[in-house]
Amino acid sequence: MVFIVVLAFIIFWKNCVFMSTLAVRIYYEDTDAGGVVYYANYLKFFERGRTEFLRELDIQQDTLLDKNIAFVVRKVEMDCLKPARFNALLSVKTQITGHKKASLIFQQEVFHENGELLCQASTLIACVNLQKMKPAAIPAEIIEVIASAC
Repeated sequence: MVFIVVLAFIIFWKNCVFMSTLAVRIYYEDTDAGGVVYYANYLKFFERGRTEFLRELDIQQDTLLDKNIAFVVRKVEMDCLKPARFNALLSVKTQITGHKKASLIFQQEVFHENGELLCQASTLIACVNLQKMKPAAIPAEIIEVIASAC
């Protein structure tokens, strides 16, 4: 059974169409002195998007913490293409585009409500054993949930 789940996980992401969308309203606190979204705030929006992606699959990160497992950001590549301004309504779209035994690659995009792509990022998330503070294999039940959604 584990072999079948792992095999499904190996091939799922190439054809994965499951995508999560999170609405984000821009407040004054999100903007810089120039009146546009401060670049680091996109990282917050992306974090929320990944959390909602997992939540939509009923993968609760607080439950993982109880098992001494966490998903942590290892690498982010982000392109800020166009500015967002106060009061704009944005959509953060999130999907998984790759994986390894102990990591997931999330592709995320932020769109303005008019459809313009504003920012995009690829984020490598590592699964970590919190007791040892070392990489850990993604639990089989999570692999199964993600594979079945795709």
